[in-house]
Amino acid sequence: MQIPRIKRKGFTLVELLVVIAIIGVLVGLLLPAVQAAREAARRMSCSNNFKQIGLGLHNYHAAYKNLPMLAGGTHETGGMGADNSNIFWLSWLVPLTPFIEQQALWEQVSNPLAFNRTGTIRNPPYPAMGPNPWSQNYQPWLTQVPTFRCPSDPTQPVEYRVAFTNYTGCVGDAFFEQSESGINNQGNVNGSNSWGEESTERWARGVFRTRHFTKFRDIKDGLSNTIMGGECVVSALDGRASGINMEFDNTVWDQPPAYFKQYLDPERPAYLNTNTSTGGLAPCGGKPCYERNPNHQRGRRWSDGRLEYSSFHTIQPPNSYNIQRWHGQAGSFCASSYHQGGAHILMADGAVVFITDSIESGDQNHVAYGRDNGDGRGWEGGAGRESPYGLWGALGTKDAKESIEEQLNQ
Repeated sequence: MQIPRIKRKGFTLVELLVVIAIIGVLVGLLLPAVQAAREAARRMSCSNNFKQIGLGLHNYHAAYKNLPMLAGGTHETGGMGADNSNIFWLSWLVPLTPFIEQQALWEQVSNPLAFNRTGTIRNPPYPAMGPNPWSQNYQPWLTQVPTFRCPSDPTQPVEYRVAFTNYTGCVGDAFFEQSESGINNQGNVNGSNSWGEESTERWARGVFRTRHFTKFRDIKDGLSNTIMGGECVVSALDGRASGINMEFDNTVWDQPPAYFKQYLDPERPAYLNTNTSTGGLAPCGGKPCYERNPNHQRGRRWSDGRLEYSSFHTIQPPNSYNIQRWHGQAGSFCASSYHQGGAHILMADGAVVFITDSIESGDQNHVAYGRDNGDGRGWEGGAGRESPYGLWGALGTKDAKESIEEQLNQ
């Protein structure tokens, strides 16, 4: 008698391998789409943060009839390292906190605080409006405001550092003597005909100016045609050119923006070529000194109103590089982000627009206004003229009468 065969249902090994291979291919195709979707969500969240900041600035202006100072606060009493004032270097983001639903943090800052970061009692207490904005013992400066962080930026502060920001104010297309704008740490006005408050006002071409208020009525080019803020990466200390500062001493004043491209890595132009540095602090014999202090980098002090922390210029295009005389001094700082291909900017009317790295940025061989460009106009040449830095420069000026024909929101 023949025993019938039992047919077993199942996959052969070959079939199983084919299915696994197909699944692997599908996953490989799907992962980039998932990553792109996640970045799109992060980019939208970043845009929403900036919109909230823009709304806060408009509400601040409605309350006080001016925008907050780029750098302001209480005057210096006791030296740069003292804790009895914020040395007139308080960032514009600090007084904005009660207008972006950070009332609790504002209450801490605006009143005397009797505790250090570690919880120990401080006697006498920290003054109202806080100590110097780089103090690592004052808890409000170490408090990370979520609205001030772009979710695409992975760099995070350690608990004993001042918290970060990814959003900065626009100071226009010139930087001559804009680090203090003619007012010193004690609040005294410099009356010099060349270097003073009045004479250097012509180079304060952006919405924000250190130690001065701006009103919407001062933006004569129109709120919808003028940039008020821009993104900024937090330096990860990895040599990314848009996050670290090249320091030069006086060379920075007398060379056009394109001059500094020679110090970028030719194989990775988004990064600096650190082999060209002489090391140490500026001056470095005409070569750049790359700032190595972790605390002296772009985006690393939300409470500090000095230009390198709280501002950007519409000179170099987004995601390019930063140059300055030395830590705390004037320079030209770019807008930047971790989004692919560009960065968000905040227009003065509150609109948030994504600007690509390829935006028309004019003549990058033009020396920044305030210095002799060799065009026969001397060092004063350029005051009141249209921006030499194309559409990008024109968007950064508040009263230069340029015509803006592009529709940025389309």
